[in-house]
Amino acid sequence: MLSASSVSCALFAGFLVLLPSASSAQPRRPSPAQLTLVSALQRAFAANPRLTAAERDVGIATGRRLQAGAVPNPNLSFELDNALGSGQYRGTRSAETTLQLSQLIELGGKREARIAAGDAGYDAARWERAAIRLEVATEAAVAFVNVLSGQRRVQIFNAQVESIDRLTPLLQRRVETGASSPAEISRSQVAADFARADLERAKTALSIARRELGALMGLATPNFTNVSGDLSRIGRPAPFQTVARAIDSNPQLMRWTAIYAQRNAELLTARLKVVPDVQAGVGWRNYRDTGDNAVRLNLSVQLPLWNQNQGGILEAQETLAKTEAERSANKIALMVLLGRAYDALTGSSQEASLVRNSSVPRSRQALEVIEAGYAQGRFTLLEVLDAQAAVAQAALREVEALVTFHTAVATIEGLSGSPITLQGISR
Repeated sequence: MLSASSVSCALFAGFLVLLPSASSAQPRRPSPAQLTLVSALQRAFAANPRLTAAERDVGIATGRRLQAGAVPNPNLSFELDNALGSGQYRGTRSAETTLQLSQLIELGGKREARIAAGDAGYDAARWERAAIRLEVATEAAVAFVNVLSGQRRVQIFNAQVESIDRLTPLLQRRVETGASSPAEISRSQVAADFARADLERAKTALSIARRELGALMGLATPNFTNVSGDLSRIGRPAPFQTVARAIDSNPQLMRWTAIYAQRNAELLTARLKVVPDVQAGVGWRNYRDTGDNAVRLNLSVQLPLWNQNQGGILEAQETLAKTEAERSANKIALMVLLGRAYDALTGSSQEASLVRNSSVPRSRQALEVIEAGYAQGRFTLLEVLDAQAAVAQAALREVEALVTFHTAVATIEGLSGSPITLQGISR
């Protein structure tokens, strides 16, 4: 069984699929202005307030566990009898003074039950912290993917604008020689304007994605210019049943084991309240009129005649029975999310492979042929613009599939609490 800390470490390792590979076009050592996924995750862990609150919850549970084992304090009492009256009891002439020390002795294992509940509460808090850590890691990884894909979209639209701009000199010559209508210049300018508008929209989306990633790292303003990663690294996952078996290691489900133990201990505590405790005391008494001293012993036991704590026991029983239903509901919700992410992963990997191996190279080949033919007068400007748009759309379609893929990977690893194994596919 994985521990609460090893689960989050395993997920941290799983996200490394986004790191630049040896054959990636990204630089091997990012500049200080570049942000890697490892750095983003580390900074998100350090800055996220939910993790800070979870740490405090663990500290609170530690205090409760410590306090659960505390032994009741003894009582020290002083009594003055037969004083301040009348006659022979005037003043303190006949006073009797008693100094007594008493201690509550808990019976039936009440202290042990409290300690068990405290231990279980501490374990539950640790698992909750691990669950929040996985959520933070998933959010940071998805935000990182959004920035990485935003950078790629900007590159695609930049290439489309440059491709259209390269037509301008050729188009001018064709108009001057009468091979093309002057209206084609306006059509080319409209296409360039649309491409630039798409470029500005992509830049805005990238700026928003950078700001969201920065916020997860505790930054009011992002202090990085871009992120470094390999978005193209994909693969096929293991069968769904294999992935689904790992869902039991999710801290959200592991937490219920600790909660069940805690509520079971609470039920035992409720039942043990009926067991009477013993109050034992020993004292010293002084008789003023004779000057004699004596020892006083005291023993008291509460009789559980009227209050059998039946309501408290029933409440604890129902709370314990509710635990399994809550865990089952939690697991069903996680399995639904896992199924959606798995289907998205498998579908997007196939889509990305198809677009990468077919649509992207074929659209580029078609553009090269059409651009060469346009210079020879065999194709129209509209055909050239359509071919350029097809290249951009194919590249964007690949990016969308890759974003879906890596988002699904982050979701699955966040749900299972461990990295998934991916088999390579053709590129």
